[in-house]
Amino acid sequence: MFLLDCTLRDGANVIGKGFSAAMTVSMIKGLIDNNIKVIEIGNCLGVGAYDANDSISPLNDVEYVDLVAPYLDKAEIGMFMGYKNANDRNIGLTADKGLHFLRVGANAGDGKLASDAVRQVKAANLKCRYSMMKGYILGPKELAAEAKMLESCGLDEITIMDSAGTMFPEQVYEYVSEMVMSIKIPVGFHGHNNLSLSMANAIAADAAGASVLDCGLMGMARSAGNLATEVAVATFQRMGKLTDIDLYGLLHYIDKDLIPAMNEYGYKTAITPEDLVYGYAGCHSSFANMFETVAKEQQVDLYKLIVEVSKIDQKAPPKELLEKVAKLIK
Repeated sequence: MFLLDCTLRDGANVIGKGFSAAMTVSMIKGLIDNNIKVIEIGNCLGVGAYDANDSISPLNDVEYVDLVAPYLDKAEIGMFMGYKNANDRNIGLTADKGLHFLRVGANAGDGKLASDAVRQVKAANLKCRYSMMKGYILGPKELAAEAKMLESCGLDEITIMDSAGTMFPEQVYEYVSEMVMSIKIPVGFHGHNNLSLSMANAIAADAAGASVLDCGLMGMARSAGNLATEVAVATFQRMGKLTDIDLYGLLHYIDKDLIPAMNEYGYKTAITPEDLVYGYAGCHSSFANMFETVAKEQQVDLYKLIVEVSKIDQKAPPKELLEKVAKLIK
Protein backbone atom coordinates (compact mmCIF):
# COMPACT_ATOMS: atom_id res chain seq x y z
CA MET A 1 0.00 0.00 0.00
CA PHE A 2 1.27 3.49 -0.79
CA LEU A 3 0.11 7.10 -0.52
CA LEU A 4 -0.91 9.33 -3.41
CA ASP A 5 -0.50 12.87 -2.17
CA CYS A 6 -3.10 15.24 -3.65
CA THR A 7 -2.19 18.41 -1.76
CA LEU A 8 -0.97 20.21 -4.86
CA ARG A 9 -4.28 19.58 -6.64
CA ASP A 10 -7.17 18.99 -4.22
CA GLY A 11 -5.44 20.94 -1.47
CA ALA A 12 -5.53 24.08 -3.58
CA ASN A 13 -9.25 24.36 -2.84
CA VAL A 14 -8.38 25.87 0.55
CA ILE A 15 -6.84 28.95 -1.07
CA GLY A 16 -8.53 29.16 -4.49
CA LYS A 17 -7.89 27.16 -7.65
CA GLY A 18 -4.18 26.42 -7.40
CA PHE A 19 -0.98 27.04 -5.48
CA SER A 20 1.69 29.57 -6.39
CA ALA A 21 4.96 28.51 -7.98
CA ALA A 22 6.82 28.95 -4.68
CA MET A 23 4.31 26.88 -2.71
CA THR A 24 4.28 24.18 -5.38
CA VAL A 25 8.06 23.81 -5.32
CA SER A 26 8.12 23.85 -1.52
CA MET A 27 5.61 21.01 -1.22
CA ILE A 28 7.10 18.96 -4.06
CA LYS A 29 10.47 19.09 -2.31
CA GLY A 30 8.96 18.47 1.13
CA LEU A 31 7.21 15.34 -0.11
CA ILE A 32 10.07 13.93 -2.17
CA ASP A 33 12.70 14.63 0.49
CA ASN A 34 10.70 12.50 2.92
CA ASN A 35 10.03 9.70 0.43
CA ILE A 36 6.44 10.38 -0.58
CA LYS A 37 6.80 9.97 -4.29
CA VAL A 38 3.40 9.66 -5.97
CA ILE A 39 2.10 13.20 -6.33
CA GLU A 40 -0.84 14.87 -8.08
CA ILE A 41 -0.40 18.54 -9.04
CA GLY A 42 -2.04 21.42 -10.85
CA ASN A 43 -5.33 23.27 -11.04
CA CYS A 44 -7.80 21.95 -8.46
CA LEU A 45 -10.27 21.07 -11.24
CA GLY A 46 -7.61 19.43 -13.36
CA VAL A 47 -6.01 19.74 -16.77
CA GLY A 48 -8.00 21.96 -19.12
CA ALA A 49 -10.12 23.54 -16.39
CA TYR A 50 -8.19 26.83 -16.53
CA ASP A 51 -9.70 27.45 -19.96
CA ALA A 52 -12.80 25.25 -20.17
CA ASN A 53 -14.16 25.85 -16.67
CA ASP A 54 -12.83 29.35 -16.02
CA SER A 55 -10.89 27.91 -13.09
CA ILE A 56 -8.19 30.55 -12.90
CA SER A 57 -5.19 29.41 -10.87
CA PRO A 58 -1.89 31.28 -10.31
CA LEU A 59 -0.27 29.15 -13.03
CA ASN A 60 -1.79 27.55 -16.11
CA ASP A 61 -1.34 23.89 -17.02
CA VAL A 62 1.83 24.43 -19.05
CA GLU A 63 3.41 26.49 -16.29
CA TYR A 64 2.63 23.88 -13.62
CA VAL A 65 4.09 21.09 -15.75
CA ASP A 66 7.22 23.08 -16.58
CA LEU A 67 7.65 23.97 -12.90
CA VAL A 68 7.83 20.32 -11.80
CA ALA A 69 10.04 19.19 -14.69
CA PRO A 70 13.21 19.06 -12.51
CA TYR A 71 11.48 16.55 -10.21
CA LEU A 72 10.13 14.11 -12.78
CA ASP A 73 13.09 11.77 -12.31
CA LYS A 74 12.61 11.81 -8.54
CA ALA A 75 8.89 11.01 -8.20
CA GLU A 76 5.82 9.80 -10.06
CA ILE A 77 4.04 13.07 -10.82
CA GLY A 78 0.77 13.49 -12.67
CA MET A 79 -2.42 15.50 -13.00
CA PHE A 80 -6.18 15.11 -12.67
CA MET A 81 -8.47 15.55 -15.68
CA GLY A 82 -12.25 15.65 -15.77
CA TYR A 83 -13.36 13.32 -18.55
CA LYS A 84 -15.10 16.18 -20.40
CA ASN A 85 -11.72 17.90 -20.78
CA ALA A 86 -10.10 14.88 -22.42
CA ASN A 87 -8.77 16.02 -25.78
CA ASP A 88 -5.57 15.79 -27.78
CA ARG A 89 -4.31 19.14 -26.54
CA ASN A 90 -4.69 18.44 -22.83
CA ILE A 91 -3.50 14.86 -22.98
CA GLY A 92 -0.68 15.71 -25.37
CA LEU A 93 0.57 18.45 -23.07
CA THR A 94 1.09 16.07 -20.17
CA ALA A 95 2.50 13.28 -22.31
CA ASP A 96 4.91 15.51 -24.25
CA LYS A 97 6.19 17.16 -21.07
CA GLY A 98 7.01 13.84 -19.43
CA LEU A 99 4.40 13.55 -16.70
CA HIS A 100 3.84 10.01 -15.50
CA PHE A 101 0.06 9.79 -15.25
CA LEU A 102 -3.30 11.38 -15.82
CA ARG A 103 -6.15 10.61 -13.46
CA VAL A 104 -9.50 10.74 -15.25
CA GLY A 105 -12.38 11.86 -13.05
CA ALA A 106 -16.09 11.12 -13.45
CA ASN A 107 -19.05 10.62 -11.17
CA ALA A 108 -19.93 7.05 -10.30
CA GLY A 109 -22.30 5.77 -12.97
CA ASP A 110 -20.70 7.84 -15.75
CA GLY A 111 -18.04 5.27 -16.61
CA LYS A 112 -19.30 4.68 -20.14
CA LEU A 113 -19.14 8.41 -20.83
CA ALA A 114 -15.56 8.49 -19.54
CA SER A 115 -14.32 5.32 -21.25
CA ASP A 116 -13.06 7.16 -24.33
CA ALA A 117 -10.99 9.45 -22.09
CA VAL A 118 -9.33 6.38 -20.58
CA ARG A 119 -8.53 5.02 -24.03
CA GLN A 120 -7.12 8.39 -25.14
CA VAL A 121 -4.81 8.58 -22.13
CA LYS A 122 -3.55 5.05 -22.73
CA ALA A 123 -3.03 5.81 -26.43
CA ALA A 124 -0.68 8.61 -25.34
CA ASN A 125 1.42 6.04 -23.43
CA LEU A 126 0.56 7.53 -20.05
CA LYS A 127 -0.44 5.64 -16.93
CA CYS A 128 -4.18 6.12 -16.53
CA ARG A 129 -5.63 6.39 -13.06
CA TYR A 130 -9.35 6.94 -12.53
CA SER A 131 -11.43 8.61 -9.83
CA MET A 132 -14.96 7.32 -9.24
CA MET A 133 -16.32 10.50 -7.70
CA LYS A 134 -19.27 10.24 -5.30
CA GLY A 135 -18.71 6.48 -5.25
CA TYR A 136 -21.41 6.04 -2.59
CA ILE A 137 -24.24 6.87 -5.04
CA LEU A 138 -23.97 3.32 -6.41
CA GLY A 139 -23.99 0.12 -4.41
CA PRO A 140 -20.76 -1.86 -3.96
CA LYS A 141 -21.60 -4.40 -6.67
CA GLU A 142 -22.73 -1.75 -9.17
CA LEU A 143 -19.57 0.26 -8.58
CA ALA A 144 -17.39 -2.83 -8.94
CA ALA A 145 -19.13 -3.71 -12.22
CA GLU A 146 -18.37 -0.24 -13.57
CA ALA A 147 -14.75 -0.63 -12.47
CA LYS A 148 -14.55 -3.92 -14.36
CA MET A 149 -15.83 -2.23 -17.52
CA LEU A 150 -13.23 0.53 -17.17
CA GLU A 151 -10.51 -2.03 -16.56
CA SER A 152 -11.36 -3.52 -19.96
CA CYS A 153 -10.57 -0.12 -21.51
CA GLY A 154 -6.96 -0.41 -20.38
CA LEU A 155 -7.19 1.41 -17.05
CA ASP A 156 -4.18 1.02 -14.73
CA GLU A 157 -5.64 1.97 -11.34
CA ILE A 158 -9.02 3.02 -9.95
CA THR A 159 -9.99 5.00 -6.85
CA ILE A 160 -13.28 5.08 -4.96
CA MET A 161 -13.89 8.66 -3.87
CA ASP A 162 -15.94 9.45 -0.78
CA SER A 163 -16.45 12.95 -2.15
CA ALA A 164 -18.83 14.12 0.59
CA GLY A 165 -17.02 12.45 3.48
CA THR A 166 -20.19 10.53 4.23
CA MET A 167 -19.05 6.91 4.38
CA PHE A 168 -18.56 4.80 7.50
CA PRO A 169 -15.62 2.37 7.88
CA GLU A 170 -17.82 -0.69 7.41
CA GLN A 171 -19.14 0.78 4.14
CA VAL A 172 -15.63 1.53 2.95
CA TYR A 173 -14.58 -2.03 3.73
CA GLU A 174 -17.54 -3.41 1.79
CA TYR A 175 -16.99 -1.19 -1.27
CA VAL A 176 -13.25 -1.73 -1.44
CA SER A 177 -13.34 -5.48 -0.84
CA GLU A 178 -16.04 -5.97 -3.48
CA MET A 179 -13.97 -4.04 -6.02
CA VAL A 180 -10.71 -5.78 -5.13
CA MET A 181 -12.40 -9.14 -5.69
CA SER A 182 -13.89 -8.01 -9.02
CA ILE A 183 -10.88 -6.56 -10.85
CA LYS A 184 -7.16 -7.17 -11.19
CA ILE A 185 -5.86 -3.60 -11.24
CA PRO A 186 -5.02 -1.73 -7.99
CA VAL A 187 -7.90 -0.16 -6.08
CA GLY A 188 -7.53 3.09 -4.16
CA PHE A 189 -9.60 5.10 -1.70
CA HIS A 190 -10.00 8.87 -1.35
CA GLY A 191 -11.71 9.90 1.87
CA HIS A 192 -12.91 13.33 2.93
CA ASN A 193 -13.11 14.20 6.60
CA ASN A 194 -16.59 15.66 7.00
CA LEU A 195 -17.52 13.12 9.69
CA SER A 196 -13.95 13.01 11.08
CA LEU A 197 -13.64 9.46 9.75
CA SER A 198 -10.92 9.87 7.11
CA MET A 199 -8.28 7.96 9.08
CA ALA A 200 -10.69 5.27 10.26
CA ASN A 201 -11.87 4.87 6.67
CA ALA A 202 -8.28 4.64 5.43
CA ILE A 203 -7.60 1.82 7.89
CA ALA A 204 -10.76 0.06 6.69
CA ALA A 205 -9.76 0.52 3.04
CA ASP A 206 -6.30 -0.89 3.72
CA ALA A 207 -7.78 -3.87 5.56
CA ALA A 208 -10.08 -4.51 2.60
CA GLY A 209 -7.16 -4.64 0.18
CA ALA A 210 -6.76 -1.10 -1.12
CA SER A 211 -3.35 -0.51 -2.71
CA VAL A 212 -3.48 3.30 -2.77
CA LEU A 213 -4.70 5.91 -0.30
CA ASP A 214 -5.17 9.54 -1.30
CA CYS A 215 -4.06 12.15 1.21
CA GLY A 216 -3.15 15.81 1.65
CA LEU A 217 -0.61 17.60 3.83
CA MET A 218 -2.32 19.08 6.90
CA GLY A 219 -5.53 17.56 5.53
CA MET A 220 -5.74 20.23 2.84
CA ALA A 221 -8.57 19.64 0.37
CA ARG A 222 -12.04 20.82 -0.51
CA SER A 223 -14.69 21.14 2.22
CA ALA A 224 -13.64 19.48 5.51
CA GLY A 225 -10.43 18.23 3.95
CA ASN A 226 -8.87 14.87 3.14
CA LEU A 227 -6.96 12.27 5.08
CA ALA A 228 -3.96 14.21 6.42
CA THR A 229 -0.76 12.83 4.92
CA GLU A 230 1.19 13.09 8.16
CA VAL A 231 -1.61 11.46 10.19
CA ALA A 232 -1.72 8.58 7.71
CA VAL A 233 2.05 8.11 7.92
CA ALA A 234 2.11 8.16 11.72
CA THR A 235 -0.87 5.85 12.09
CA PHE A 236 0.24 3.30 9.54
CA GLN A 237 3.80 3.33 10.89
CA ARG A 238 2.28 2.38 14.25
CA MET A 239 0.84 -0.58 12.33
CA GLY A 240 4.21 -1.45 10.78
CA LYS A 241 3.44 0.04 7.35
CA LEU A 242 4.81 2.94 5.29
CA THR A 243 8.08 2.60 7.17
CA ASP A 244 10.06 3.92 4.19
CA ILE A 245 8.66 7.42 4.78
CA ASP A 246 10.65 9.78 7.03
CA LEU A 247 7.99 10.74 9.56
CA TYR A 248 10.21 13.08 11.57
CA GLY A 249 11.43 14.84 8.44
CA LEU A 250 7.88 15.26 7.17
CA LEU A 251 6.69 16.70 10.48
CA HIS A 252 9.60 19.14 10.65
CA TYR A 253 8.85 20.31 7.10
CA ILE A 254 5.22 20.91 8.04
CA ASP A 255 6.13 22.65 11.30
CA LYS A 256 8.91 24.88 10.00
CA ASP A 257 7.80 25.61 6.44
CA LEU A 258 4.24 24.67 5.59
CA ILE A 259 2.37 25.85 8.69
CA PRO A 260 3.94 29.36 8.52
CA ALA A 261 3.23 29.55 4.79
CA MET A 262 -0.41 28.53 5.22
CA ASN A 263 -0.89 30.95 8.12
CA GLU A 264 -0.79 33.69 5.51
CA TYR A 265 -3.96 32.20 3.99
CA GLY A 266 -5.65 31.73 7.36
CA TYR A 267 -5.45 27.94 7.12
CA LYS A 268 -4.79 26.02 10.34
CA THR A 269 -4.04 22.34 10.72
CA ALA A 270 -6.44 20.38 12.91
CA ILE A 271 -3.62 18.32 14.46
CA THR A 272 -0.23 19.95 14.96
CA PRO A 273 2.91 17.86 14.41
CA GLU A 274 3.67 17.87 18.14
CA ASP A 275 0.16 16.71 19.06
CA LEU A 276 0.39 14.01 16.41
CA VAL A 277 3.63 12.76 17.96
CA TYR A 278 1.98 12.55 21.39
CA GLY A 279 -0.65 10.24 19.92
CA TYR A 280 1.90 8.27 17.93
CA ALA A 281 4.09 7.74 20.99
CA GLY A 282 1.40 7.33 23.65
CA CYS A 283 2.68 10.34 25.56
CA HIS A 284 0.35 12.50 27.64
CA SER A 285 0.52 16.14 26.58
CA SER A 286 0.80 17.29 30.21
CA PHE A 287 4.51 16.49 29.86
CA ALA A 288 4.90 18.92 26.93
CA ASN A 289 6.81 21.66 28.76
CA MET A 290 9.30 19.20 30.22
CA PHE A 291 9.95 17.55 26.85
CA GLU A 292 10.31 20.90 25.09
CA THR A 293 12.71 22.19 27.75
CA VAL A 294 14.96 19.13 27.69
CA ALA A 295 14.96 18.96 23.89
CA LYS A 296 16.07 22.59 23.75
CA GLU A 297 18.69 22.22 26.49
CA GLN A 298 20.16 19.05 24.99
CA GLN A 299 19.69 20.21 21.38
CA VAL A 300 17.93 17.04 20.26
CA ASP A 301 14.91 16.36 18.06
CA LEU A 302 11.81 16.98 20.19
CA TYR A 303 9.70 14.46 18.30
CA LYS A 304 12.29 11.73 18.54
CA LEU A 305 12.79 12.43 22.25
CA ILE A 306 9.06 12.05 22.90
CA VAL A 307 8.93 8.77 21.01
CA GLU A 308 12.04 7.22 22.53
CA VAL A 309 11.18 8.18 26.11
CA SER A 310 7.64 6.87 25.67
CA LYS A 311 9.01 3.47 24.70
CA ILE A 312 10.34 3.30 28.25
CA ASP A 313 7.73 5.14 30.31
CA GLN A 314 4.32 6.34 29.12
CA LYS A 315 2.92 6.85 32.61
CA ALA A 316 5.07 9.48 34.33
CA PRO A 317 8.53 9.88 32.79
CA PRO A 318 10.89 11.81 35.11
CA LYS A 319 13.11 14.58 33.79
CA GLU A 320 16.16 12.42 34.53
CA LEU A 321 14.91 9.84 32.03
CA LEU A 322 14.42 12.50 29.36
CA GLU A 323 17.97 13.76 29.91
CA LYS A 324 19.39 10.24 29.76
CA VAL A 325 17.56 9.43 26.52
CA ALA A 326 18.50 12.80 25.04
CA LYS A 327 22.19 11.96 25.44
CA LEU A 328 21.65 8.62 23.71
CA ILE A 329 19.91 10.06 20.65
CA LYS A 330 22.27 12.99 20.07
